[in-house]
Amino acid sequence: MLPSVRALERAMGYSAGKAPGPLTALIAEVSAELMLLEEIRAEYRIIDDIAIGTDAGTLKVQEVTFSPGRTVSGQIREAEKVALFVCTAGATVSDRSRCSTADADLLKGYVYDVTGTMVVEKAADMMLRELRRTMEAGGYGITNRFSPGYCGWDLAEQHKLFIFLRDNYCGVTLTESALMKPVKSVSGIIGIGRKVRFAPYNCSLCDDKNCLYRGRKT
Repeated sequence: MLPSVRALERAMGYSAGKAPGPLTALIAEVSAELMLLEEIRAEYRIIDDIAIGTDAGTLKVQEVTFSPGRTVSGQIREAEKVALFVCTAGATVSDRSRCSTADADLLKGYVYDVTGTMVVEKAADMMLRELRRTMEAGGYGITNRFSPGYCGWDLAEQHKLFIFLRDNYCGVTLTESALMKPVKSVSGIIGIGRKVRFAPYNCSLCDDKNCLYRGRKT
């Protein structure tokens, strides 16, 4: 489940195998620590009572209306149902990042932070691939995954999303400001349908200028 040392080097801006020796050793050390943890979780719930308004950029799931914007609603416009999901890397990686930073070990704190981000993204990607295999077996396709806070979708709508996810779903809770705890968590929506198409992410569709992956080809 953990990303490779080479993948983490690339996430930190280095070509694979080109990071300074001490940094590579620190990445390997942090990865070995996190390998022993069993906090990584990914779950989804499929709901088929939906209505998509592409013109207004809205999505109605049962009796709850979301406003993800035209970008997201356009991507899922052919969906017949949706999967609402949550993935998390757990609390330990963020706790260790804060402790290292507080102890003035800024580099180690940074390595924990980047690793936590990569771990939850990899967990979400694995969940997406598993959902895709399951749906394709029944003749359905899926879209990519989309999260509140990206592509013009207001982060506050995470509260609406969690209406459908039981309390402490995947060990994740929301603050009043719609931030997830543990911090290294991802939530969102995936469209499912016989006519939907899976499209890779396009950085031009997203307004997050600080994204770890912006402008990088994978």
